[in-house]
This record gives sequence, C-alpha cells and structure tokens, in this order.
Amino acid sequence: MIPRTTQIVRAIASIACTFVAWTASLSAQEAYVERVPGTLVSFEMVSVPAGAVEIGGATVEVRPFWIARTETTWDLYDVYVYELDKSARTAAVDAVSRPTRPYVLPGDEFGHAGMPALGMTMHAARQFARWLSARTGHTYRVPTEAQWEHACRLGAAGGIATADVAWTAADAAQRTHPVGSKKADAIGVFDMRGNVAEWVEGIDGDSVVKGGTFDRPPVDADCANRRSQIPAWNATDPQLPKSRWWLPDAPFVGVRLIRIPDGTDTGEPS
Repeated sequence: MIPRTTQIVRAIASIACTFVAWTASLSAQEAYVERVPGTLVSFEMVSVPAGAVEIGGATVEVRPFWIARTETTWDLYDVYVYELDKSARTAAVDAVSRPTRPYVLPGDEFGHAGMPALGMTMHAARQFARWLSARTGHTYRVPTEAQWEHACRLGAAGGIATADVAWTAADAAQRTHPVGSKKADAIGVFDMRGNVAEWVEGIDGDSVVKGGTFDRPPVDADCANRRSQIPAWNATDPQLPKSRWWLPDAPFVGVRLIRIPDGTDTGEPS
C-alpha cells in the first residue's frame, strides 16, 4: 500500500505537470507582437492550430505554429538588408549572411513603407529567417508548403469572397498595395491569397511560391496554386552567375515567415 504522503506528493506533481502543459498550450494559442531588438520595427504573429492537409496526393500532419499576420514588409526587410540593427548586434547575428545591396530595389516604383518586400530569392528568404531567429531568439523560418496551405485553407473557411481578401489583376492596377489594406481572413491573416506570392518549401522538395498575385487573375488566388521559379524572373540581372539574393524581374514574389514553438527545432522544416 502506497503511503498517504507519497500519494499526496504524486497528486501535487500530476497537478503541476497538467498546469505546465495547460499554460504551454495556452501560450501556443496566443497571437503576439514581436519587436526586433535594436530597432523600432515590430510585426504580429497569429497562431495556427495543428491539423492535416491534403497536398501532393498525400495527407500531411501539421503541428501548431505561428504565422505572420501580414507579408514581410520593407520596414522589416530593410533592417536585414541594410544592417539597421547595428546597435544591438551579437555574434549569432553577425554570422548570418546578408544580401548584396541593389542599386534599385525590385518593385521600387510601387512604394516602400508599409508595402510587401519583394523580389528576393528563396536563398535570401531563408537567410532572412535565420537572421530574424538570431535577432529574436525564436525559431523563424520559411513555411513548408503543407504549413502554408493549412493556414490558407483555415483562413478561407466560411466562404469569404476572394475580392474581399485578395489583391489580384481584377482590382490591383498592376501593382502591390499596403499590407492589410483588404479584409483579414478567417484566422486574422491578411493577403495570403493576393498581393505578392510567398516562398514555401515545396512538398516535393522544390522551392515554390504560393498564393495569388497582383498581376494574375482571381482564379489564381487559391490555396493550392503554386509556381516554380523560371529564368524570366531574373532575366535582366547582368551578373554571371545570376544573383543569389535578388530577382529583378519578379516584383510579384515575397515572403511570409512562420515561427515554430521554441525547443522543437530539429534543423529541418517542420
């Protein structure tokens, strides 16, 4: 027979474990604002619950994560490109490669503050995620195709009209628009299916972009729509070999990062 004292200790331990698990679960469900140390820049993240998504002919299980409420803006991407975080540098941050600085930014004619950053390569998007992780201490990364599509499908629930949430060729006047200038989707995320397409780690191992764009018809603003990079996206780049950082002829390509829960990073996309 187990002594009464031992039973009490075990009961208290069980309650404590339950409380820790409950608070961790609660934390994982909360949206939050991330402020980039050494700058005045901040951005919002929205929680996405676990689930499963049919993609590439297979069912993919997706663990909980956070996704940026908007596409990455120039306000944030400029800090990375132009090293505007020098006042709060660390060895981890300095170890991350940064892009060459272009003479003219892709899509510069569309405007800058509050606009989606664009024209970066997948390599640049991955390095940007590494930099943001080193700067904040949280694990940010380019989403997998399954993660992106899971969030997109949750956001599209309820029959929200494409025209209400997506800038496409039907109304965008062949240009990007400030992030968040249309309605949010069902999970509180803006522009998943319009404005600029977003880099993802493809289900087949390729780097692809997902979502509709300002220069494509509304039918392309679908969660399943995907495009692979083609030579025309950097045809006018005079460098040989072509830049690893910029796509001067792809002002319709951007990025939206996700964050996975701390302590779950395996070094590979989750």
